[in-house]
Amino acid sequence: MSTVYIDEAAGSDTTGKGTEDLPYQTLGFALFSAPSADAKFLIRKDASVPYDEPTQSSLKKAKKTADGLEKKRKKQGEQAERDAEEKAKKDKMLEESKKVVLVEDASLPKAAKAKVGQLTELRSKRVRVSGWVHRLRQQKDITFLTLRDGTGYLQAVLSGTVNQTYEALTLTIESTVELTGLLQAVPEGKTAPGGHELTVDYWKVIGAAPGAEDAFTNRLNEKSDPSILADLRHLVLRGETASSVLRLRSALLDAFRQTYAKHSCLEVNPPCLVQTMVEGGATLFQLNYYGQPAFLTQSSQLYLETCLPSLGDVFCVQESFRAENSHTRRHLAEYTHLEAELAFLTFEELMDHIEAVICESVDILLANPATATLIKQLNPNFVAPARPFIRLSYSDAITWLNEHGIKHPEEDAEGNVIKDADGKDKMVEHRVGDDIAEAAERQMTDIIGKPVFLHGFPAELKAFYMKKIPGQTGKTVFTESCDLLMPNVGEIVGGSMRIADYDELIAAYKREGIDPTGYYWYTDQRKYGTCEHGGYGLGVERLLAWLANRYTVRECSLYPRWPGRATP
Repeated sequence: MSTVYIDEAAGSDTTGKGTEDLPYQTLGFALFSAPSADAKFLIRKDASVPYDEPTQSSLKKAKKTADGLEKKRKKQGEQAERDAEEKAKKDKMLEESKKVVLVEDASLPKAAKAKVGQLTELRSKRVRVSGWVHRLRQQKDITFLTLRDGTGYLQAVLSGTVNQTYEALTLTIESTVELTGLLQAVPEGKTAPGGHELTVDYWKVIGAAPGAEDAFTNRLNEKSDPSILADLRHLVLRGETASSVLRLRSALLDAFRQTYAKHSCLEVNPPCLVQTMVEGGATLFQLNYYGQPAFLTQSSQLYLETCLPSLGDVFCVQESFRAENSHTRRHLAEYTHLEAELAFLTFEELMDHIEAVICESVDILLANPATATLIKQLNPNFVAPARPFIRLSYSDAITWLNEHGIKHPEEDAEGNVIKDADGKDKMVEHRVGDDIAEAAERQMTDIIGKPVFLHGFPAELKAFYMKKIPGQTGKTVFTESCDLLMPNVGEIVGGSMRIADYDELIAAYKREGIDPTGYYWYTDQRKYGTCEHGGYGLGVERLLAWLANRYTVRECSLYPRWPGRATP
């Protein structure tokens, strides 16, 4: 007679053997695992008491547990048999499928090669399309798949012989395929992308995607960690949401170009490599340019100003780079900067222009059924902004923030946040001269719930080239500058009138400690026929985040760059 040991404290039903050295943990599992029917069982609560025979009541209870484990074992065995039979059947089917060779029927009408987005005019005809398997549902005798080629989505059906090939039985998501067949409108009451469906009569795999552990859906899914999503951005782009955002981005830039043409603004292409700074040296990416110091541009503004005398009002769509160690949801180290400079206008006219460009571009998007659908898909509650935009002076904004109890962390002379007795940031009311922080600015915008022009900032908070409001006599000098704030995003545009007077610009260089020598080409604009002029920069990703209701601007860039992220 064998003896089986159970230690409820130190034993294990996973690694235990029922011996005195390796006891089980539960009596139920011991009964289930007993080597013989007449085995003797000894049990103890823990090592402080000796082993003893179990009581009849505990044996009765454990017997139920053991019976349950036995039923589970039998069920698992039966399932294993079924799985083995199913695998054998599938293996046989796969072997048989290798004998099926598809040949295109030469008696059928010649197929018209087309992109998915161009199929509407080809209904009731035989077509040939290529793309990626976006969705896949395989049944016993039929396969339903959605094809994606970048221009749209197409529902296709494989049945009969075309569904019996080895390629059909092993097809995986994201494989590239060529499908040929009859395109027909879907019956009334049913839906499909584009309103039609392809019945495939011939097809082939161009590039098979892996399955099993390396399958696309295993590498990337809705629950993937943000860092994995960033590493696999090249795969994220294949998703419907990411591709829709980028498609809308393209349409947005096209709408801007149409609007600028309407406003007689010419597009130019300034350099990305520069030797002068625009927004302060602390945010510059420096590099060695053939032995000379150079930087990645923060803004193309200075170059755009030089175009005014020859080309008139101009704009550019250019990458800008800011070396800020900022990880907020609205900051990127590299972003698309839409900038414009305009001559012979007033500050009020500048804000009117910014408002018009944004509203007219949005109107173009909403008037196009395709882009209107994208906006509705990404941002179902989007409503075009009403004009005119609210205009709030910096001083009035300070008053508004204090009236609404919105405070900011107090800083010492070195810019360090002061802590209170509990170690928390000491929060104080805003005062004229304070730089309104991003959090307060966004909170104010979200409460107002409409686009807001914040204007008239103190000179010490703004760049050297910004024009001061004429006729000021107070201690604080304000500038003809503005930020356009949008709900849920915050600032999307920063603009100002530029200093037009030569002597005033020279004084601004001196005040900021800037050597004017390297800026000779910029200063010359005031020397050879100056004029009142102004301009602005718009963050394309920020505007797109507002338009498409994205939580972060990182979703609005093809391959976003932020501190620590320069891949893929």
